[in-house]
Amino acid sequence: MVGVNGVCDGTFFPSLLKEMSDVVGCFNERAQKLLELHLASGFRKYFIWFKGKLQGSHVALIEEGKDLVNYALINAIAIRKILKKYDKVHYSKQGQAFRSQAQSMHMEILQSPWLCELMAFHINLRETKVKSGKTPALFEGCHLTVNDGKPSLSCELFDSVKLDIELTCSICLDTVFDPVCLTCGHIFCYMCACSAASVTIVDRLKAAERKEKCPLCREAGVYEGAVHLDELSILLRRSCHEHWEQRLKTERVERVRQAKEHWESQCRAFIGA
Repeated sequence: MVGVNGVCDGTFFPSLLKEMSDVVGCFNERAQKLLELHLASGFRKYFIWFKGKLQGSHVALIEEGKDLVNYALINAIAIRKILKKYDKVHYSKQGQAFRSQAQSMHMEILQSPWLCELMAFHINLRETKVKSGKTPALFEGCHLTVNDGKPSLSCELFDSVKLDIELTCSICLDTVFDPVCLTCGHIFCYMCACSAASVTIVDRLKAAERKEKCPLCREAGVYEGAVHLDELSILLRRSCHEHWEQRLKTERVERVRQAKEHWESQCRAFIGA
């Protein structure tokens, strides 16, 4: 609905933002369920299959993964074209400004941590292969690269848009271990994130106060909705095995220390010491 001056009636951008929020929410929910199923084992896996009324097979997982990737790409392309068309028709830069605003609010689907997980899922399946012997293809040109000991995930998406995800923790300056993605989109080692949020591994990130900020972008309230990147963890464990084993030993010592301190403080509080 356009007025004489070619300006929308004020409902266009709020409506578009709501649509983007709904799309991202749907994508995140479906991707989370898919990856939970892939990582589940034993009775839990069969229970999830039964609950979701799905047939348990790698083929079903791959097809669902393909659908999710297509869903993300189609919506990302649509939003870009809509905003580009808006600016062209209205001789403005409002569409460009809206896109920047949506990115700052983490409403763009390509920012979703679950897209990173699907990339890792794709590579994990490709390297282990399925029983049919065929290589699954959720993405084109998706791979893990290591330059000067620094790993990164990269994938060519559409219209020369390339998604690059650095996998070096900016806190310990090492390859992310037990990676977690904050709601601002930055990825850290889980223990590093706990330290930055002023909580212990026993308290967990959900216990972080809203005032605690991301060490990189300084955005507050980013810890409660953090996503554990389990598929990425599997990929890095397989690709950087020696490094992973060394970090595992180091972190195990620190985790035991923190757990011991926590329970000792709980005991002292219980007996009133």
